[in-house]
Amino acid sequence: MSKSYKQINQDQRTFGAAYREQSPGTMNAFIELHKAAFTEGAVSTKYKELIATGIAIAARCDGCIAAHVQAALKAGASKQELVETIDVAVLMGGGPSVIYGTQALQAIEELAQ
Repeated sequence: MSKSYKQINQDQRTFGAAYREQSPGTMNAFIELHKAAFTEGAVSTKYKELIATGIAIAARCDGCIAAHVQAALKAGASKQELVETIDVAVLMGGGPSVIYGTQALQAIEELAQ
């Protein structure tokens, strides 16, 4: 079964908006936390997105992979930087990270277009 990371991102935006309507306090707090965590600082947003991509792979989260690969690309990450991020995630996460790492590579290919 082939995944579409563009579709995963689109679906997650829809699901997130619906959840925000039902639980605005929680979602608004999470959105603010997200903004604070990814603000440029001593570590650039690009590198924060690379870190988040590696964690997404190790945590086996399709929606996280889709969102953070897209955000890393938008923040200026190169394909090679993302591939090396996959390498570290595979080292840290073992076999399951190999599977999700290969899927993250597919996300890079799809979302970089």
